[in-house]
Amino acid sequence: MSNAAPVLPTPVTAADDSLGIDRAFVLQMAKMPLLALAWLAAGIASHFLWAAIWPEGLNGGPLVVICAGMVLAAFVDGWALKVPNWLTLPLVLSGWMLGALHDLGAPVGAGTGGFGLAVLGTLLGFALLLPMLVIRGVGEGDVKMQMGFGAWVGAFFGTGATTSEAGGPALHAMGVVFWAFCFGAIAGGAFGLVIIFVRRQFSQNAGIVKEIMGDLMMFGSGQVSAASKRAEERRRRWTKLPYGIPLCVGFLLYLGYALLLVG
Repeated sequence: MSNAAPVLPTPVTAADDSLGIDRAFVLQMAKMPLLALAWLAAGIASHFLWAAIWPEGLNGGPLVVICAGMVLAAFVDGWALKVPNWLTLPLVLSGWMLGALHDLGAPVGAGTGGFGLAVLGTLLGFALLLPMLVIRGVGEGDVKMQMGFGAWVGAFFGTGATTSEAGGPALHAMGVVFWAFCFGAIAGGAFGLVIIFVRRQFSQNAGIVKEIMGDLMMFGSGQVSAASKRAEERRRRWTKLPYGIPLCVGFLLYLGYALLLVG
């Protein structure tokens, strides 16, 4: 009588038919146009709702929508220390869609800027944060958040006709993107100082600031790769801050200053 152990059948492994494609990523990207259409519909609806309630003066309905998007992004960044693609990319796409509709003469209101200015606003938002992205002072989500803001600002303000026709200051879209970024930088500096005083790590933070300034000088001199490597090493030692919050605060402060105080 044989006491040999029974031989179990070898499990059959299903063949990998993914062709190297990340299906989860593809499905996520496929949802972006639908989410963009939702933001676009919200911007158009807010324009007509604002016109029905306040028919005189600047129609700020679409600005309410992009402000809501920025506040949501800042909240998510503060909570998770990351601004997700499902929020930032649809904002970019919807801003481009809005500009394209203006070029086509569609009766959607919501500003005067075309597709070209919407794309230009996106590129300017990217360029303004590129140095900080290279030295890892901000994350990719923060940059895409700024790009979404730039897309909507380009489609809404255009060359300034939107505000000048309403009796306010003629705000060119590129100027709005730039000055909102400057206000955000000031807000970010104030936010960082508060964190430094709360944690009382003065010498450590002073050293990090010195390193960051050195990296920016390297970036300006063309040593982009070296600056990026130094930043990646430093990133392991410092506490990440949600820069989406200062970006949002700067945007809201500038709009309040330009449209309410100056206008």
